[in-house]
Amino acid sequence: MAASSSVVPVAVSAAVVPALSSSGDFSNLREIKKQLLLIAGLTRERGLLHSSKWSAELAFSLPALPLSELQPPPPITEEDAQDMDAYTLAKAYFDVKEYDRAAHFLHGCNSKKAYFLYMYSRYLSGEKKKDDETVDSLGPLEKGQVKNEALRELRVELSKKHQARELDGFGLYLYGVVLRKLDLVKEAIDVFVEATHVLPLHWGAWLELCNLITDKEMLKFLSLPDTWMKEFFLAHIYTELQLIEEALQKYQNLIDVGFSKSSYIVSQIAVAYHNIRDIDKALSIFNELRKQDPYRIENMDTFSNLLYVRSMKSELSYLAHNLCEIDKYRVETCCVIGNYYSLRSQHEKAALYFQRALKLNPRYLGAWTLMGHEYMEMKNTSAAIQAYRHAIEVNKRDYRAWYGLGQTYEILKMPFYCLYYYRRAHQLRPNDSRMLVALGECYEKLNQLVEAKKCYWRAYAVGDVEKMALVKLAKLHEQLTESEQAAQCYIKYIQDIYSCGEIVEHLEESTAFRYLAQYYFKCKLWDEASACAQKCCAFNDTREEGKALLRQILQLRNQGETPSTEMPAPFFLPASLSANNTPTRRVSPLNLSSVTP
Repeated sequence: MAASSSVVPVAVSAAVVPALSSSGDFSNLREIKKQLLLIAGLTRERGLLHSSKWSAELAFSLPALPLSELQPPPPITEEDAQDMDAYTLAKAYFDVKEYDRAAHFLHGCNSKKAYFLYMYSRYLSGEKKKDDETVDSLGPLEKGQVKNEALRELRVELSKKHQARELDGFGLYLYGVVLRKLDLVKEAIDVFVEATHVLPLHWGAWLELCNLITDKEMLKFLSLPDTWMKEFFLAHIYTELQLIEEALQKYQNLIDVGFSKSSYIVSQIAVAYHNIRDIDKALSIFNELRKQDPYRIENMDTFSNLLYVRSMKSELSYLAHNLCEIDKYRVETCCVIGNYYSLRSQHEKAALYFQRALKLNPRYLGAWTLMGHEYMEMKNTSAAIQAYRHAIEVNKRDYRAWYGLGQTYEILKMPFYCLYYYRRAHQLRPNDSRMLVALGECYEKLNQLVEAKKCYWRAYAVGDVEKMALVKLAKLHEQLTESEQAAQCYIKYIQDIYSCGEIVEHLEESTAFRYLAQYYFKCKLWDEASACAQKCCAFNDTREEGKALLRQILQLRNQGETPSTEMPAPFFLPASLSANNTPTRRVSPLNLSSVTP
C-alpha cells in the first residue's frame, strides 16, 4: 500500500482493541495512559518486548488511574479460544528462545495473535542462526555472506496476506521488517506507514520507519496518521537527523503536556545535547537520570562517551563497575568498559570489549564505530575500515563512521577517497566544524585551494570547536601571497583565543604573533610590530625571532625611520577584545565541487 494512501485508523481487531484516538491532542492524559497500558499488554503477548517496555515506561510517567477507570483485559474471540492451548505452549517456548519449537506448535493456527507469533518465531529463528554464524566469523572480513534464510519465504507468505488485506497492525509491522531486511526500502517504508495508520500505538513500527528516513525532505512526503504518537516519532527522527533544535523543542512540548517524569524523554534530551557537543549540559542530565533510575543501562554507553571526552577517569571507572554489577553481559556495559580501557590507552583491551559487545549484538552501531577508533589507535587501518563499514551498514546516518573512514584513508594517503567520506560526514553534520576542517585539508592536498578556503571559512562561521580553521585559512592565504587576508585571519584567531576566557595552550598562537609581527614590520607600523614581537618572546619557538625583530625596530627608530601612515592595519589589545567576534549560525551543507573516488 502506498505511503500517500489515506487509511482510516482502525483497531487491531474490532473485538480486541477499542477505537484509537486519531488526533494529536494531549488534553486527555488518562485516555492516553489507558491506551499505553493496553498496547503494552498486546505487544507483550506477541513477544515484542522492547515496544512493550517503551509503552510501560511511558505509562508509568503518567498519574495512576483509579480502580473504576482501569480497563478489563480485551475479550477473547472464537479463533483465540480455538488456538489458546497451542498459543500458550508456543509462547512459553518463545520466551525461552526456542523459536523453531514455538513455530512448530503454532503451524495451522488461524487467530491473528497466534499467526503473528508463528511468523515472528520463524523470523527470529532465522536471525538467531544468522547471528550465531556471524559471531563465528566475526573478523569481520566475511560480512555480507551470512544471511537470514527464512526471509524470502516469509516475504512470499506475508505478501499474499497483505494483498488479501488480512494483516493487522502487528502483521504489517513484521512484513515491513522482512522487506527492510531484504533491502526493499521503498516497499518497507510504505508498509510501515500503513502499519502506523492501522495501529498508531505500536512504537516498534514508528521506530522502524525512523531507521529508514535519511533526510527531512523524505519525511515531508510521508502521509502519517494525526495521532499523539506522531509527536514522539518526530522528536526521535529529528534527533537522528541531527535537527537538534527541533528535537529539543518537541521534547520540551511533551514535558509541558505532562510527560515530565518520563525517563525516556530525559535520556533523549541528554542524547540530543551529546549530539551537538554541549557536553556539560548532557553530563548534567545524565547524572540526574542516574539518580532517578540508578539501574538503567540504556544510553549509558553515550554517557560514557561524554566522560571519555572530558577524561573523567574516576567517574568512568565507577560507571563501568556499577554497570558490571547490574549486568556485565549487556552491550552497553561492554562499550562502557571498552571506553574505560581506551581512556587508559589500553587499546587492545578496549577492542576486546567492543568485540564482546558485537558478539552479544552484531547490529549494535556504537560498538562498531568505537572498535574502528581503537583499531585506528593501534594503526590497524584495514581492520578499522572494516569496522567503520559495518557501522555504516547498520546505520548510514552515523557520521562518526564516515568521518572515521575519511581519517583512515587520509593515513593511507588516498585523498580522493577521504574527500568522499568527509563529504558524506559533512552532509550529515553540516554545522560540525571538524568535518569542514577535514574537508578543507583534503581540498588543500588536492590543490583545490578555492574550495579549501570555502571550507575553512565555513568552519569558522559555524563555530570552530578546535580553533584551527582560521589558522589554516591564514596559512592558505600566506601560501597564495595574500598577506592582508592572512593577517586578518591571524588577528581574528588571536581575538577569539583571548575572548573565550579559557587558559588553554594554543599551539598556533606563536605562529600568529610571528606572522603579524613581520606583517606590521613590512607595513612600517613599528608600535604594532613591536607589540607582536614582544608577544613572540613569550614562546620558545619564536623567542629568538621576536628578540631579533625588536632589535631591528629599535635600530630603525634610532635611525629616524618614520612609521607608515598609508596602510592602516587593524590592531588589537587583549583588554579591548569582545567575545562577539565569531559568527555562529546554522548553515546547510556546503555546495562543493563534486570529487568522488
